[in-house]
Amino acid sequence: MVSETEIRHLCGPGSRLGDESVARPEIALLLSTYQKPWHLARVLTSIAMQKGVLERMELVVTDDGSTDDTYQIVRDFAKTVPFPVCFTTHRHEGFQLSRCHNEGAAASQAPYLLILDGDCVLPPDHVEKHLRHRKQHVTMAGYYYRLDRETSSRIDDDLIRAGDCFAWRPREEHRFLNRLDWKSRFYQAIGHPTKPKLFGGNIGVWRKDFERVNGFDEQFVGWGCEDDDFRLRLRRAGIHIQSILRWTRTYHLWHPPATTAPQAWRDGLNVEYLNRTGRLTRCMQGQVRRHVSDLAVRVVGEPERPDVAEALLTSHGLTISNSRSAEIEVLFLPGKGRFGKKADCRLLVAFEQTNQPVKHADLVVSNQPIAGVNPKQQFPLEQFGKAIETIVGGQTEWSAFGNRNEDAAA
Repeated sequence: MVSETEIRHLCGPGSRLGDESVARPEIALLLSTYQKPWHLARVLTSIAMQKGVLERMELVVTDDGSTDDTYQIVRDFAKTVPFPVCFTTHRHEGFQLSRCHNEGAAASQAPYLLILDGDCVLPPDHVEKHLRHRKQHVTMAGYYYRLDRETSSRIDDDLIRAGDCFAWRPREEHRFLNRLDWKSRFYQAIGHPTKPKLFGGNIGVWRKDFERVNGFDEQFVGWGCEDDDFRLRLRRAGIHIQSILRWTRTYHLWHPPATTAPQAWRDGLNVEYLNRTGRLTRCMQGQVRRHVSDLAVRVVGEPERPDVAEALLTSHGLTISNSRSAEIEVLFLPGKGRFGKKADCRLLVAFEQTNQPVKHADLVVSNQPIAGVNPKQQFPLEQFGKAIETIVGGQTEWSAFGNRNEDAAA
């Protein structure tokens, strides 16, 4: 059972919170943190120093269950700034960055979201640059300078207010980010199908695009891959990824690596789930909790045994749709038909041995091996439910989680 989300709206003397005569903020800063109060305090100082945008923004600090001084730091900060500040938290149940992002989006109002890390200091024009370069149907991808331990320890509030620390960027880091920006623009120019990448901690995304893919997938627990999955689902939804590195970069304050961070990326706990087949554009366990019956499932072609085909689907909670924009296409053999190109997942179900060529199937359910199909993508007929669990991410009883927005409202 997922622990409840706690939301605290904070306001100081200059805050506009509750003033209905004031226009909705243009941008919401979603700042994730966990057990790093020293880092958080410096990042908050850099947020207060943003130039020319304080009246246009709101801040949501999305905490992953800290038990230290994190809340007190945010509460005291809120008393000093002219924009609305909100604090969300929940019981710590492992590293849940995706959940933090979703809770921050649900607690905010602005039509544009700027996703930030609580250990990355912002240059004074960072928010203004994101506002200036935002585009419809585009998500902006940024990154940061990595500061070493000694340099990070020297940065205090006075240096951030004076702006002196922003000249301390390491030369090799500057070259690296310049190359990363150049490669990102090159990938954009050639229309690369999966690049540029989207790195967490400096992402500008329209709320409507965030909601189009149901936010971040909360089945990513532990370090890594949630931003890769978010990027792939945004692209599938027709949202472009562009680099903002030529205009602004944040500054990462040193800290020990996360306990769940692997030595090599490929060894991460979430890599196998990231590389799954049949990824749904609108994830199941995101900002809104979806039930299997919510899925748009379309039977393509004409099964020879339509009654058996329908019974198999409905017995597993699936609702058959005639929409050509279905999320899952199911092709039954024996029968006639072929897969389309727009579905998120293509599922082949063969009731008997077949020599019929199979093209474009993401998963296969059959008691006989199908030529050209990876055995890891094939299930026997009696494990049809396992195939569905693979598509939705290993969990079919989504109704137990409820709706994130309803939970927040409660």
